[in-house]
Amino acid sequence: MASGHTATREKHGREVRVWDLPTRLFHWALVAAVAVAILSAELGMLPIHMLAGETVLILVLFRLAWGVVGSQTARFADFVKGPGAILDYLRRSRAGGEAAFTLGHNPLGALMVVALLLVLLVQASSGLFTSDDILVDGPLVPMASGATVAALSTVHRLLANGIFVLVGLHVAAVFFYLLVKKDNLIRPMVTGRKSLPGRLATAEPWRAPAALALAILVASAGLVFLVLRAAG
Repeated sequence: MASGHTATREKHGREVRVWDLPTRLFHWALVAAVAVAILSAELGMLPIHMLAGETVLILVLFRLAWGVVGSQTARFADFVKGPGAILDYLRRSRAGGEAAFTLGHNPLGALMVVALLLVLLVQASSGLFTSDDILVDGPLVPMASGATVAALSTVHRLLANGIFVLVGLHVAAVFFYLLVKKDNLIRPMVTGRKSLPGRLATAEPWRAPAALALAILVASAGLVFLVLRAAG
């Protein structure tokens, strides 16, 4: 009986905790904040849009810091790789199976993570300086020149289309991995746990204290609040 259980574990692998709670909460909070920002802009609900944008800025600042001092799989050093590593991952992906397995973000996914964070950082920051020249001004408009406001307002409008493209690519990639690669990327971001294939053995990634994540979030919110208060 024991040998049968051992064979089953070897066949199906085991589960490890890949994503910590702060990373998962950040991910879904960012999804919600971006969705509210987009929907409120389309409906002309600009006060809600600006509040959602400020929330996005706080979350992105948190994630940038968490990517430096956070848990193992959340750190940029763990998943942001150079061209050689990306090409190697593509070769392993063609081979399939355990050869293509990555515990956290794969090198291609890393490019999407970095692109989204940078675009959202610029979009949320530029929104603070954006004016529609009619009714609504961003909270930092009085601190900038007319030329700066005009330039950042243009950037804000153009990047909105870029966000649609990046989000679409991200969703398409998730479903490609789910339907074609048979790799469910959604479940681990909900439960935090990921199944290791076959006999692949790897140590469970270490996690940074949740208290550190909370401190970074409070600091990020405090920084945004202080900037907005200074402008007001």
